[in-house]
Amino acid sequence: MIKSIIKWYTSTSLLTRLLSGFILGSITGGILWYISIRTGRPVAESVTPYVSPFGSVLIGMLKMIVIPVIFFSLITGAASLPIKRFGRIGLKVIGWYLFCSFLAASLGALLALVINPGAGANLEGWQKMVATLGTQTNEYATAAPTPGGFISIMLNMFVNPFEALASNNFLAIITFSILFGLAIRMILESTQDKSRITVLNQLVQLIEAARDVIFKIVDWILEYSPIGVLALSITNFGLYGPNIVGPYISVTLGVIAGILMMVFVVYPILLFAVTRQNPYRIMKGMDEAIITAFITRSSAATLPVSLHTVQEKLKVRSELASFSLPLGATINMDGVCVHLPMFAVLAANMFHIPLSLPGLIVLVITTVLASIGAGGVPGGSIMLLFIILQTMGLDSAQIAVIVALAMGINPILDMFETANNVTGDMVCTYTVASNEKLIDSQV
Repeated sequence: MIKSIIKWYTSTSLLTRLLSGFILGSITGGILWYISIRTGRPVAESVTPYVSPFGSVLIGMLKMIVIPVIFFSLITGAASLPIKRFGRIGLKVIGWYLFCSFLAASLGALLALVINPGAGANLEGWQKMVATLGTQTNEYATAAPTPGGFISIMLNMFVNPFEALASNNFLAIITFSILFGLAIRMILESTQDKSRITVLNQLVQLIEAARDVIFKIVDWILEYSPIGVLALSITNFGLYGPNIVGPYISVTLGVIAGILMMVFVVYPILLFAVTRQNPYRIMKGMDEAIITAFITRSSAATLPVSLHTVQEKLKVRSELASFSLPLGATINMDGVCVHLPMFAVLAANMFHIPLSLPGLIVLVITTVLASIGAGGVPGGSIMLLFIILQTMGLDSAQIAVIVALAMGINPILDMFETANNVTGDMVCTYTVASNEKLIDSQV
């Protein structure tokens, strides 16, 4: 019997299990909340302490894995950039990716301010939720930490890397990882010493092997995640009831609206500005890869389709496509850049944390830098929430609440995000190819 259940569980797609866990947990939690309201007895508060530990385990596992994922992914990504071989064109590709990521993060922050998710939320329900997640509850409205100034954050990017790893200083970890990887690549391309090259290549292979091991652990965590989502959904809806639906809907619609604007407005404008061609005609040739990304929720899994689309349909030469698209699948996460500011503003509203203009600028920069480390990681945006929220000054209890909320709707948002990411990869590749005359024939 148990074997049959395990076999059924593992054979069902992860997306189906996650959505089922969210829906079932939401319904169960809603029923518990309704019974509590009707009877006047704390039924939900009595049940959730037995359920919430399963959700706490999921959040704990994500916190456990986030730093190794970012650290090893960024080093291998930066070390793989063929700076000397590809030269100006390679730098142009990287520049386009970073430019589009900044546009996406800025658009996400602007939409978040307009939609203002979580504004006016009652903190009592969130405090109950934190208590059941096994963390210490604070008086958030009066004791919420305030983020440091822009100069302070910039200085905090360059600290002892071992201290940064021990203290979960994500910005410093990101900065050091990128510099470490770039330093490896620069030495490899500048030295003629074969023994030195051999040692450095072995170092890169060792880091890649460590990254692959970490990704295997991520796979195990994802197998457990539907159970965690079920528990978190029961806790969320059981304690907060239908009041939680407002933030869910506003965040979901805000992220989807931002992604649709990127795909149907921002990218076409960029395409037309560079190529002077009908951008929608060009993007029509990308539809197969975009749909594949939407279904698979993986830029890496969509990569073969993206390569075929760009080379066969858009006629981009393989020497550019074979460099630009794999790189984009690693560092270009425009969908994530739209997603993260929405939850940042939600957190700021929930816990009464002021977001000044310098704070918003830091939020955009942090989002772009953090998104570089999300490549190849399933559900990477959830892990990156820890970076964004910590930079805002939230404590671990507050972060647990936001992550618990995000886990419920992440499968839906992840589909749109991945489609956006892959679209951005192909748009960047085509614009650079057009600018550098690397297209065999016009579309």
